[in-house]
Amino acid sequence: MEVLAVDTGLGLLALGLLALVKPRRFIASLTRRRGALLGGLGLAVLLAGLALPVRPPRLPGPPMAIDAVTPQYQFGEHHEIRIAAPPERVYASVRAVTAREIRFFRLLTWLRSPRLPGRGEESLLNPAADRPLLDVATRSGFVLLHDDPPHEIVFGAIVCCGQRSPPSTTDEFRERRGSLARAVMNFHAVSEGGGTTRLVTETRIHASDSAAERRFATYWRLIYPGSAFIRKMWLRAVKERAETPGP
Repeated sequence: MEVLAVDTGLGLLALGLLALVKPRRFIASLTRRRGALLGGLGLAVLLAGLALPVRPPRLPGPPMAIDAVTPQYQFGEHHEIRIAAPPERVYASVRAVTAREIRFFRLLTWLRSPRLPGRGEESLLNPAADRPLLDVATRSGFVLLHDDPPHEIVFGAIVCCGQRSPPSTTDEFRERRGSLARAVMNFHAVSEGGGTTRLVTETRIHASDSAAERRFATYWRLIYPGSAFIRKMWLRAVKERAETPGP
């Protein structure tokens, strides 16, 4: 509901701004006056969506190790895919997949963190095209929290609030104090028989207090559609790699 309100508000606001710049360009009846009204309505819906209280989701995943790492969370997303390959091959593909293999990954992460080509420190939002993404993550602020090949890998990062040095160990990640939000992400592979694997990925974010919750809620509601799209493309890239014949 909150994300839908924010997306609707952004869409109406963008349409209203287009009408102000190019009236009747796309819709014959969209005058500047109507565009201004539409933009005002969009802004109101956007602000209302950002102000809605946080409602923790209930993700539909199977029992996983991430449940013990982050049993409580205020924000989250769940995606899964069936892959015609055994868990061992799927897990290896999860560990090996690169940004180049994930459709639109580098474009969408650039939109979240604009930068000049070749500039900025390497990170999950600014990865090398051909380096395994999970390697990039664990070298740039993410901590490996659980690794049980070929079943599940879990890693996390401090994602809010303010400038903070990234944790370097699992204990530091878990024991960090202050107003902050911890994000935890996993890939969980389980055999369904017949050479098919169900690959599940979840992201869970736990805010330590109400201030961090409010700040992260604004960010999450704005970036969630892109985040969900990236995760779906990530799973498809793993599927393509795992199902491609090879050694």
